Amino acid sequence: MNTKTRLLTVLAGLAAASVALTGCLFTFIPDTGASSRPQVSATPEAEGVAADLLPFYTQRVDWSSCAGGDQCARIDAPLDWNDPSAAKISLSIIRHHATGTSHGSLLVNPGGPGASGVELIRDSLDYAVGGDLAKSFDVIGFDPRGVGGSTAVKCLDTKQMDAYLFDIPKSPRNTAAWRAEVMASGKTFAEACANNSDGILPDITTEFAARDMDLIRAVLGDKKLNYLGYSYGTFLGATYAKLYPQNVGKFVLDGAIDPAVSGLDVSVTQAIGFESALKAYMASCLKTRGCPFAGSVDDGMADLGTLLAKVDRRPLRAGDGRLLGADTMMTSIVAALYSQGNWTYLTQSLAGIAKGDPGVAFQLADFYYNRVNGKYQDNSYEAFNAYNCMDYPDDATAAQLSQAQATLKADAPVIAPYWNIDVNICDVWPAKATGVREPIHAAGAGPILVVGTTNDPATPYAWAQSLAKQLDSGILITRVGEGHTGFNKGNSCVDDVVNRYFVDSAVPGGDVRCAG
Repeated sequence: MNTKTRLLTVLAGLAAASVALTGCLFTFIPDTGASSRPQVSATPEAEGVAADLLPFYTQRVDWSSCAGGDQCARIDAPLDWNDPSAAKISLSIIRHHATGTSHGSLLVNPGGPGASGVELIRDSLDYAVGGDLAKSFDVIGFDPRGVGGSTAVKCLDTKQMDAYLFDIPKSPRNTAAWRAEVMASGKTFAEACANNSDGILPDITTEFAARDMDLIRAVLGDKKLNYLGYSYGTFLGATYAKLYPQNVGKFVLDGAIDPAVSGLDVSVTQAIGFESALKAYMASCLKTRGCPFAGSVDDGMADLGTLLAKVDRRPLRAGDGRLLGADTMMTSIVAALYSQGNWTYLTQSLAGIAKGDPGVAFQLADFYYNRVNGKYQDNSYEAFNAYNCMDYPDDATAAQLSQAQATLKADAPVIAPYWNIDVNICDVWPAKATGVREPIHAAGAGPILVVGTTNDPATPYAWAQSLAKQLDSGILITRVGEGHTGFNKGNSCVDDVVNRYFVDSAVPGGDVRCAG
């Protein structure tokens, strides 16, 4: 990928990278009656809250109409949960009232870190939760701290971001001079984030975002939190369960991250996952007309490796002047591999590259970065780095890096040359990581469903297995198939289990495996 950092490979947001690549990325779902509902706040649920947090937990939410009948609001939260009187931030939230009888609130996080939950619910409600949950719950989206409409991380303008993401180093790949160029570019980006984000970078952490979720629960008047988290949202949800097990309601964690693995392990495991997904794509491509490869899967993978190396030597210029090098080409491949529905676009992209046309490849890369008509639509990339650099201590030794590179070369040979694990923007990040990588047990929490897809490239199935085992009340729901995440992806078995759990409180008696 176009990785200015090792951790850039950690989980593109669900809404940004796993829906079909079409002219319109989202389906607008109109509200069927929310506009007539009273726009008042429930009585806050502040029982047992520490005195210094009561001003936050007892605030009333001032809702206003937005987005065709939904309701939007802002709430105050401590910038630093360890010193709540020091400063405040603002959190943006949205509510789509249940279209039927409401079973309460359901908080949704689309992943990232850095994806906007407000945009997900506003623009793509059915994709986010499906019809059954939209009918039965008041669906709540929120922009976590640092993201979107909340108090946000800010770094570069559009021109600077283009240069950072797409410019190609002058020095040969993997030389000392190349690494120095990449790290200098990363330092420029990190310094811009520090200069333009009003001092919030040390407090953009998953732990604090999870504490914000409890605040949202309280001001909505809910005794327990019902939650659906995708991708990175599983780590956010698991962290909440660790901090507030007594407040866990119905929890579904889909596309799970293993909270115990290091940043280096995440990167290596993902590279292998995308290589596996790439092989599955190649097997499909070879059976279709227009596939630019021929022969066996191994032959196709070898030819793809050759094509990447060719582009690395001689980048292709797009109509807007940008050059497609191997890093951006890898980004385009990864963007398409999030969903099997995008494989057709990957074939078009690779066929175009083989003929010297990088147009579709840039469309996929822009899709990954949520860049539309030359402008970035959100700050998801900036927030992504801000969270990861705080959540993942960069404590890999030289021996561990060497072993990781050997593993990549053996198990992900096509991807490995462009999966830059030996350069890490977090080495120059302005704030020191405070996250701890450890198992999460959430003792005392109610049943938590963990959904994993067997060939999920971004959050490999082994992570879902691990998280379900770690959680004292974890239940594993397996979707046999391709692509990122499992719920609301066309598998009726998975959908039935999740919907019945939320709507009917039907807890599976044990792990469930859903084929087909």
